[in-house]
Amino acid sequence: MEKEQLKAELKQHIVTYLNLLDTKPEEISDDMSLFGDGLGLDSIDSLELIVLLEREYKIKIKDPKDGRKVLVNVNSMVDFILENQK
Repeated sequence: MEKEQLKAELKQHIVTYLNLLDTKPEEISDDMSLFGDGLGLDSIDSLELIVLLEREYKIKIKDPKDGRKVLVNVNSMVDFILENQK
């Protein structure tokens, strides 16, 4: 799958999985922080993102330290998906 297509798909999944009713996928920029001042997600949302990766892309984050590096923004998530897809 092409990287830009994967980014668009991932943004749609984020909106759907996290039930972000007031956010459109196109409003999420590739480098927008998912937590804090960016999209404003919290620790419960991070668990949902991990579930999203497992269900949609068959990828598990085994080490919590990896999760902190992966769940930064759309770019970091897409890079992780592309590196770990079989």
